[in-house]
Amino acid sequence: MGKWCEVRDDAGKYWQCRMRGKLRMQGIRSTNPISVGDRVQIEPEEQMEDHAVIVAIEPRKNFIVRKSVNLSKETHIVASNIDQAFLLVTLARPRTSVGFIDRFLVAAKAYDIPVTIVFNKIDEYSEEEKIATNKIKDLYENIGYRCLEVSALERINVDEVLDMMSGKSSMVSGHSGVGKSTLINAINPDLNIKTMEVSDAHEQGRHTTTFAEMHPVGEGGFIIDTPGIKGFGIVTIAKEELHHHFPEMFALLPDCKYHNCLHVLEPHCAVKLAVEEGRIAESRYVSYLSMYEEEEGPYRTVNY
Repeated sequence: MGKWCEVRDDAGKYWQCRMRGKLRMQGIRSTNPISVGDRVQIEPEEQMEDHAVIVAIEPRKNFIVRKSVNLSKETHIVASNIDQAFLLVTLARPRTSVGFIDRFLVAAKAYDIPVTIVFNKIDEYSEEEKIATNKIKDLYENIGYRCLEVSALERINVDEVLDMMSGKSSMVSGHSGVGKSTLINAINPDLNIKTMEVSDAHEQGRHTTTFAEMHPVGEGGFIIDTPGIKGFGIVTIAKEELHHHFPEMFALLPDCKYHNCLHVLEPHCAVKLAVEEGRIAESRYVSYLSMYEEEEGPYRTVNY
């Protein structure tokens, strides 16, 4: 966000704002003490029209973080005061892994942010990719997550996304190249956000959004457009509480022999039994183990 940011007041006026120096030094353990979605108090600058100083940040109802690339800090706040999140995924060009989906879902659930998983570019899918999409949809719908199949270019189910966003602050996230900017342009063509093609060489997206932005949408709603995220580190959840954010695992905790079972090495574990019997997806358990032993990486690899 840098030294300057744009603030929209309750009347819809936009201000170019800088942060009061000492406000940035209050020990907030993040690379960005202020983030998109924050509600702030400002004081207009007397000698500069449409310029103001941010003098206070109001308490956040929630926020979502990722690991920072700045090694001197632990976290980067992606966005705050979020009513819901839309995670855009694609099965190819680029491919979104179930491990990435799980990490995002865990981070969002830790802060009580409902997530809708949006499968974009469905107009481009081969028959094999459609079958894979249905498998992954079934996996997450059975856990309780809402899933939508969308084509931003063909406007398939775009209006349904718009209806869900009306009156709410909605974060849109996902890898670069999954079509976040294209979807937002389809929802609100007046924004005309820059888009780019996916690289042919590596089937990877190229960043078009370089910093998070908030745009008005629908009736009193806002879209928070975030830069493409390559990895999503879990940095604010204690290991002992990680399984709380996997709904299908947490539901089985009463059936484990030990009330504080972590579902890793403990005997008579209901979660491990459910994985063996196919009642919990193996990919979800692999994601759990990967997050639990962050430095060790995943125990096994599961592909669809």
